[in-house]
Amino acid sequence: MAGEGRIDQREVLDIAMDAGEILLENGAEISRVEETIDRICRHFGVQSKNAFVLSNGIFLTAGSEAEKRFARVKQIPMHGAQLHRVAAVNQLSREIEEGRYEPSEIKERLAGIRNQPGMPKRTRILMSGVGCGCFCLMFGGSLPDCLATFCIGILLYCYLLAVEGHFSKIVENIGGGMVITLLGLIFVNMPFGMDMSHMISGAIMSLVPGVAFTNGIRDIADGDYISGTVRMIDAILVFLSIAAGVGFVISAYRQLTGGAVL
Repeated sequence: MAGEGRIDQREVLDIAMDAGEILLENGAEISRVEETIDRICRHFGVQSKNAFVLSNGIFLTAGSEAEKRFARVKQIPMHGAQLHRVAAVNQLSREIEEGRYEPSEIKERLAGIRNQPGMPKRTRILMSGVGCGCFCLMFGGSLPDCLATFCIGILLYCYLLAVEGHFSKIVENIGGGMVITLLGLIFVNMPFGMDMSHMISGAIMSLVPGVAFTNGIRDIADGDYISGTVRMIDAILVFLSIAAGVGFVISAYRQLTGGAVL
């Protein structure tokens, strides 16, 4: 059974660090990362570990008179949430506590989780359109508004895939807000009686960082004020960037045409 016999402390701590890294970079809250690291270390008998987790880094130390000294610091850039990987690591940590795996097997499982493919691009593009259309309906949009927002959501996600990794998050979201508004202006000038505000409200939901914002609130509620504040600031910057992109296009349109949009 895993956990029995002599287990190398450094190997266990490396495994715990890798598990925490996968969780943190894929959108898990701080308390979940710390709990997973603690579960793995405790199961293999490493009692002297100390983990300090921030929103973009993990500091892990261990060592006592009976154990070797260990220290590792890893910077983890913020990425988009991949909750299927978070769920997989959570399940793995529970199976580790049940004694199902040796350390070498855990490494293989973590590598498999890290390399899990996300949804195909076509599926993500389609779901972006469906999500935007449904939000438009929820916000009170008519059927033509929802159909237009569906199209905007699809084109918006194509834009996001095209610029991914080429610009900063702020620039990408300003551009996203501009794309939504430009497409909305095209549709609102068609003879179908569409409402600009409903289309914009529905379409921007593809850009809103709901997971990051929610996790920021949860981290603050759990007492992780630094990480929670960083995540909240990151989410607020995204909100402001989207608003800047939308506002710029609307202002430019009003200046050019002299007419109201909304």
